[in-house]
Amino acid sequence: MSTPLVEARGVAKRYGPTVALQDGRLTVLPGESHALVGRNGAGKSTLVTILTGLQAPDEGEVRFDGEPAPALTDRDAWRRKVACVYQKPTVVPELTVAENLFINRQPVGRGGFISWRRLRAEAAQVLDTWDVHVDPQARTADLKVEDRQMVEIARALSFGARFIVLDEPTAQLDNREIERLFTRMRALQESGVTFLFISHHLQEVYEVCQTVTVLRDARWITTAPVAELPRTALVEAMAGESIAERTVTHQPVAADAPVLLDARGLTSDAYEDIDLTVRHGEVVGLAGSSGSGKIELAESFAGLHTPTGGTARLDGERLSFGDVQAALRAGVACVPRDRHEQGLVSGMTIGDNTTMSVLNRLGRYGFISAARKRGFAAELIERLDIHTEGPEQPVSDLSGGNAQKVVMARALASDPRLLVLINPTAGVDVKSKESLLSRMDSASEDGTAVLVVSDELDDLRRCDRVLVLFHGRVVAEHPAGWHDHELIASIEGVDHG
Repeated sequence: MSTPLVEARGVAKRYGPTVALQDGRLTVLPGESHALVGRNGAGKSTLVTILTGLQAPDEGEVRFDGEPAPALTDRDAWRRKVACVYQKPTVVPELTVAENLFINRQPVGRGGFISWRRLRAEAAQVLDTWDVHVDPQARTADLKVEDRQMVEIARALSFGARFIVLDEPTAQLDNREIERLFTRMRALQESGVTFLFISHHLQEVYEVCQTVTVLRDARWITTAPVAELPRTALVEAMAGESIAERTVTHQPVAADAPVLLDARGLTSDAYEDIDLTVRHGEVVGLAGSSGSGKIELAESFAGLHTPTGGTARLDGERLSFGDVQAALRAGVACVPRDRHEQGLVSGMTIGDNTTMSVLNRLGRYGFISAARKRGFAAELIERLDIHTEGPEQPVSDLSGGNAQKVVMARALASDPRLLVLINPTAGVDVKSKESLLSRMDSASEDGTAVLVVSDELDDLRRCDRVLVLFHGRVVAEHPAGWHDHELIASIEGVDHG
């Protein structure tokens, strides 16, 4: 067997108490396309940052061609080994293709000035070498997504790198563009280029890759030839359960419960033609990969985005978009995706954070009763079982689980008609997770309509039904009692037909 082009052994990475990667392993042979798959949070991104020299592992080692990886500070050595083409382009849009190819290393002529003639000639040579049909003098912003990606690949190859990481390269491409990308990948492989291919669309793995490595729960699970791993086995490896395992009993919402949220034809840059209803007391889940549009859709109901088309009604009244205050007045409450950036005001107390959305209830004519505010906050603290010294404690002192409970407490404080939860249990301990999900259950039992977006299957297991979005469209609906492998197959775009 030939020496691996890239090898990672026993790689571990921690951020404080969070284990981002515990047993990362990868062996990529020269000239292959090797898929790296796993659900969100499995450790893929952490492994990529280590493989590309953006951070060092706490444990384990990375080797290229049998030699230890370069020192983290030797950026030129890393560029000669590996490059990553991300879903979002890293080219400078206002520069030409030639300028992007040689940014920070432009050929210099007499007098120390940039030789633009040499720059264009060398750029044309690089593009020709790797069969990239793009005008070197074209403004990069004017290129199609697939051509921008090829420019980034050509730039990496011009440094000498022969190992290219493609991170969700098809997320913004249509079917024809995807097929063209795969054709170019195969041609580059024949020229000696090796790819690490990361995609949430498992069908693409079978189309373009020879080997697949699965990560789950921050650990290596398996590496196998794609041709020898049936799709059901791949999904099982990602899910961590066999197809026969695990069903959840669930009491569905009454079929005649009135519709509270009714959205028709919602369209934006992130999603397209979405019809969605949520009944009184119903919990509806939104699932999908990171580029599916699920978060943007949920945030639209909370007033954070304005769709370009479509309408939504809440309890029969038209819902205003793009206005958080209007959404709050209409009866929408939200637990946002990032509690630190969007959910908490870190310089304020727990009491301030839990009551900021209901200050109009705690006084008159703009004057707030400190006693009523303290009492209201104390009730919320008890209701959510927030472990704290009291309402006056700074919210910045709290653990992740208790901080998330404060965000949930504020959302529930207004007795919302629609509760939008986005990754409500991300980064919290098991006990806090169960407490937060119990509050979701209680809200629905009280008649609140709940829309929950999550990458955690345990969050979605409590739903009456789960809608799966793929590239901005609803592609599947799963009633309560689904198996993990069924939902993951829909999320990953696997066609069982």
